[in-house]
Amino acid sequence: MGKKEKTSFVCRNCGHEAIKWMGRCPECGQWNSMVEEVCRPARRQIRRSSAMGPAESLETISLAPEMRLKTGLSEFDRTLGGGVVPGSLILIGGDPGIGKSTIILQVLDRLARQELRALYLSGEESAQQIKLRAERLGICGQDLYVMTGTCIEEFLEHVGGLRPDIVAVDSIQTMYTEDMASAPGSVGQVREVASRLMAYAKGSQIPVFLVGHVTKDGAIAGPKVLEHLVDTVLYFEGDRGHLFRILRAVKNRYGSTNEIGVFEMTDTGLDAVGNPSRLFLEERPEDVPGSAVISCMEGTRPLLVEIQALVGPSPLGMPRRTAIGVDHNRISLLVAVLEKRLGMELGDQDIFVNVAGGLKVDEPATDLGIVSAMMSSFLNRPLARDLVVFGEVGLAGEVRGVSHPELRLNEAGKLGFRHAILPKTSLEGLKSGASMTLSGVGSVQDIYDSLFQG
Repeated sequence: MGKKEKTSFVCRNCGHEAIKWMGRCPECGQWNSMVEEVCRPARRQIRRSSAMGPAESLETISLAPEMRLKTGLSEFDRTLGGGVVPGSLILIGGDPGIGKSTIILQVLDRLARQELRALYLSGEESAQQIKLRAERLGICGQDLYVMTGTCIEEFLEHVGGLRPDIVAVDSIQTMYTEDMASAPGSVGQVREVASRLMAYAKGSQIPVFLVGHVTKDGAIAGPKVLEHLVDTVLYFEGDRGHLFRILRAVKNRYGSTNEIGVFEMTDTGLDAVGNPSRLFLEERPEDVPGSAVISCMEGTRPLLVEIQALVGPSPLGMPRRTAIGVDHNRISLLVAVLEKRLGMELGDQDIFVNVAGGLKVDEPATDLGIVSAMMSSFLNRPLARDLVVFGEVGLAGEVRGVSHPELRLNEAGKLGFRHAILPKTSLEGLKSGASMTLSGVGSVQDIYDSLFQG
């Protein structure tokens, strides 16, 4: 009779291991996330060769003149911090059908045109299906290779003979290793396959893209160790009802984590949007109360977006507070400030706040735009069409300064805005251009007086 295999219960969310099943993970608090997996016995192996090199002084380490590979997609390169770093492991997550496979195929095609050998490994589609998508996108690169399969050992065996310059795996949840008995997509399989691919990328200095599924909560499926292993984590955001997509970096060892790339979905794939501010404002209504334009920073890029607010009497006993694209708790905070500092009776009003275009903004500088839009809707008085606002609002009703005011104003000036309301502290030291009139405010009372008492 064979020896019974030892099993443990692993949390699919955080990777915590326990000897018995529990309804709630004691590490991350997630319910019904513990799954049973076979414990792999530790095997002592003798290393014949070591990849570990001697210690070097930081001053003696030389960098190559060009450390990044330019893909040619300007928005994609911007999100990565200037291009793809050789030997990096990049994870791209997003909702089903958002365009993850499309953008990966386009990136590989752009790199293959630079006489680089690109390999696309798919565990979800056949080679014929990938060919059909490539024809729709206008891709027919001779140096772009396609491989289908799900076994990591077979992949590493074949990739050694091909010697690609860049690799993409779609998706990491479909891959498995023969050393583990659990099913593909389980915590152990995802962790082990990601570790193998990381070792391959670092050892060969070949960048590897991983496509990852997301859960219903929007987080990348699999253990959190997956996000710790990779060098860069990119999220593909957007509503299928809108034509554009947002590529956002939430982790980047080689660049800023605040950069975003804006793409427009077309019949021939994803096209980079060079001026996203104009795209977000092109359908803005005229002379309608509750509409305000804010200037927010996404990394090093200023963006102009429209904040819409709808304030009206509520037929319900408990008025509704709905926020799309901004933090719901921030709306409640700003409503309380308006009630306390300005005496506005908003307790019996339904309040809906939306960022037009489906963009998500979480910068404190959006407070002034939200407050202005809510006051405009409540008083039923539209704001000037050529007005842009930005600033942070505190609980005392004060307006606090924000970073990069000059970049925000320059972006607004390019799009034809002639008047700006910003914090007094940010106004100090600015060179007021002839094309814009700048007004500094220090409190929400100043905002009200500037907008509706002038």
